[in-house]
Amino acid sequence: MIDKAGLSIDAALAGFIDEQALPGTGLVPEDFWRGFAALFARFAPQNAALIAERDAIQARIDAWHVAGEPAGGPAYTAFLREIGYLADEPAPFAVGSQRVDDELAVLAGPQLVVPVLNARFLLNAANARWGSLYDALYGTDAIPGAARGKGYDAQRGAQVVAWARAFLDDAVPLASGSWATLAGDPMLADPTQLVGRRGDDLLLRHHGLHIEIIVDRTHPIGRDDPAGIADIVLEAALSTIVDLEDSVAAVDAEDKVAAYANWLGLMRGTLEASFAKGGRSVTRALEPDRDYTAPDGSPLTLKGRSLLLVRNVGHLMTTPAVLLPGGDQAPEGILDGIVTSLIALHDLRGDGRFRNSRAGSIYIVKPKMHGPAECAFTDRLFDAIEDLLGLSRHTIKVGVMDEERRTSANLAACIF
Repeated sequence: MIDKAGLSIDAALAGFIDEQALPGTGLVPEDFWRGFAALFARFAPQNAALIAERDAIQARIDAWHVAGEPAGGPAYTAFLREIGYLADEPAPFAVGSQRVDDELAVLAGPQLVVPVLNARFLLNAANARWGSLYDALYGTDAIPGAARGKGYDAQRGAQVVAWARAFLDDAVPLASGSWATLAGDPMLADPTQLVGRRGDDLLLRHHGLHIEIIVDRTHPIGRDDPAGIADIVLEAALSTIVDLEDSVAAVDAEDKVAAYANWLGLMRGTLEASFAKGGRSVTRALEPDRDYTAPDGSPLTLKGRSLLLVRNVGHLMTTPAVLLPGGDQAPEGILDGIVTSLIALHDLRGDGRFRNSRAGSIYIVKPKMHGPAECAFTDRLFDAIEDLLGLSRHTIKVGVMDEERRTSANLAACIF
């Protein structure tokens, strides 16, 4: 362990922060570690008090039921209010979050959750922003009919094409006729749905999401298609939660460093994964942005990757990677909040190959909070982390997971 401003930090974690996470952020290491220690001094006791409050409330609920008191009705509701389980609901209020990316604020689409410790899975999820509709239909049971064989099944392929053309008729209809019989350049019923081109390929938009028509008459599929359509690529997984919590087992400093290193690779755009496939080595990396030409001739660039959020652990867990001055393990959620935000500075400063948040925000999903007091604690903690990192207020956005009963019963108060 290494002493940092009175805290005992695992050498691997301290080395990772000093040698990989801090360089390029503009932060002075000595100032960072002093602020790091100050946050634990301020918030670790509050964290412990909240966990003790959980236990006290649960003990009173247990005693209520052991005594045979009613498990519902006005008396039970009054009891839950008396012990602080139920809070007063706030008056109606408006949520006024600023600098939120369209993937969360405007658009509706799939969101993935992926374990942070598996680099290959991380890359698959981040790159799932765009995907082949033909492949998705052919390789899954999304459509019934001919079963997949070892080789290409022409009957199933025809079903895939028919389903995809019906989808186009619904999402981006033609001025006349059907995509199923199209033999040339399409004339759309709504010409504004054509938003770009890339060579012969067409970029269409429906409900804010994009559809790319791949035209290639030399392709095995395109050469047999009257319109030369080789594939249809959909904008799919708009956002991905990179998970440090339930989907991984990060129990010590070595695990935490591995998790943080993968998050750093995502924020810098440098994460890669190599694996064997079909008897050869394959290296996977993050997909680049997608460049098109708009109808007016101007350049159009769309993100090639999901918007990445990061899920920290909750308030309960502690970690041996950081020991408090008295020797107790530090709250792991505080560590996650500081380090994942520190790493995200590389994205905010534009140091990486790609931009994650074009709006300039950090998105942290916070799980397993019990009620408004624990949500307010997270809000204060994130304010302090912003101050430590020199960020403007509310750069860090928190996603409150509605998964604990005391939060569900007081959800408006938690959000307020």
